[in-house]
Amino acid sequence: MTATLQSDDTSSWDGASATTSPGERETGGGREPAAGSGSEARRGTPLVIKLLVGATFVAILNETIMINAVPRLMTDFGITPRTAQWLSTVFMLTMAAVIPVTGWFLQRVTTRTAYGIAMTTFCVGTVIGAVAPVFAVLLAGRVVQAAGTAVMMPLLMTTLMTVVPEQDRGRVMGNVTMAMSCAPALGPAVSGAILQLGSWRLIFVFVLPAALVVAVAGLRQLENVGETKTSSVSWTSVALAALGFGGLLFGLSEVGARSGIVVALIAGGGVALIASFAALQVRLQRTGGPLLDLRTLAHRPFRISLLLMAAVNMAFLGSMFLLPLYLQDVRHLSSLKTGLLVMPGGLAMGLLGPAVGRLFDRFGARPLVIPGAAGSAIALGVLSRTGADTPYLLLLGAHVVLMASLAAVLTPVFTIGLGALPSQLYSHGSSLLGTIMQVAGALGTAMMVVILETRSDQLTNAGVASSDAFVAGMRWAFIAAAGAAVATLLCALRLPAGVSAAEPEPDEAAGATRLEVA
Repeated sequence: MTATLQSDDTSSWDGASATTSPGERETGGGREPAAGSGSEARRGTPLVIKLLVGATFVAILNETIMINAVPRLMTDFGITPRTAQWLSTVFMLTMAAVIPVTGWFLQRVTTRTAYGIAMTTFCVGTVIGAVAPVFAVLLAGRVVQAAGTAVMMPLLMTTLMTVVPEQDRGRVMGNVTMAMSCAPALGPAVSGAILQLGSWRLIFVFVLPAALVVAVAGLRQLENVGETKTSSVSWTSVALAALGFGGLLFGLSEVGARSGIVVALIAGGGVALIASFAALQVRLQRTGGPLLDLRTLAHRPFRISLLLMAAVNMAFLGSMFLLPLYLQDVRHLSSLKTGLLVMPGGLAMGLLGPAVGRLFDRFGARPLVIPGAAGSAIALGVLSRTGADTPYLLLLGAHVVLMASLAAVLTPVFTIGLGALPSQLYSHGSSLLGTIMQVAGALGTAMMVVILETRSDQLTNAGVASSDAFVAGMRWAFIAAAGAAVATLLCALRLPAGVSAAEPEPDEAAGATRLEVA
């Protein structure tokens, strides 16, 4: 069917046409300058953003913090790599299921309330993980952790787009990158150091006090931004999104473990539910109550950003799961040495974030994203040639190049995508970006593990030594990740040229945009 989606006449890149401008915030008595607006924002990042960044860093760190513990968990619980990867996959999948609800949730509650609920939920999940007696309970703790983390990402992005003026968003977004991209990159390094002290349970024991400190500090200092409004939520949409994304991911993760017909039915059912979810959102837009407002897709820069983030996260998180497995299972490095080897890459990504933000403010997205996408494809291509005795220096260099290249991609893509939206769509845009990031990351991780295990099993059955079979399977998986990086490069070539592509699309200028939905 064809649905006509009405766009605001002034829905340009800066979003300043909405009821609240980027340099103002709503209060009970009207609008007043937001923290960090004007010249103040150019001197430093607003306090509300710094607090949210700190909390988001602690929460997102847990997305990958268990990767280094996988070999130990496989021994303790007697599980395979395919089962163990669900520690990361279920975290991302839960975030993908919960994040769509946050667009509605963040409009309904105050900033402080959203923050408090998110951090409390995260801490409860951390406690469950620390005391988990069996693998199933550990997975449940990860689900609860992820539910809290899912609120933090859209809360941070929506607040940033509200209180930071357009001319400073690149710089501030660069600082935010340290939380949203550096945290997952540092997860294996942090866990490697902790695991050197003892059980994998210590990971949760160390995370809990940090989360509590950040939560208390945030609640003491955080101020509400914007006004709340009462609205209903479509729980049918919630169920369709959760079952659809979950079914698709579970089906793909079972490739090689179940028959092709069963896999096709499960994955196909997931796709059908996702299509039903999208169609329902278009219908709900007519009554003003969509779970995810798909009018965000009427903005071409946002659509391109969505594709870029999907490809980047498939390559990024999928490859991050492989390297620690290789270093510990094939090269027999300790968890600490494994963490130290991947730490420089994580630090490079975090430290480059602010510099990339400043360069984006000056030169725009294409001069950063295109070389970054090309660099990540080259680095993954190098990793796809890894053997049983590849020099550690080469592995270190390839990983640093990969992380630095991704830093050049993430900040511009976030900024250019959300900056294309009017401010009333910021919460929906950040929720949709976050959902796609998590689904793509979970999909990438599952696919890499499936490729690894399938190829390894084929060679093992043919009489190849298990370590050699593992290396061969890993090579195939890295080739798939390099393919995702090439897709990122192709999408980057479609980004607007210049610092700001603030020209509305021709049909937007006319006041309406058509969205085709099959």
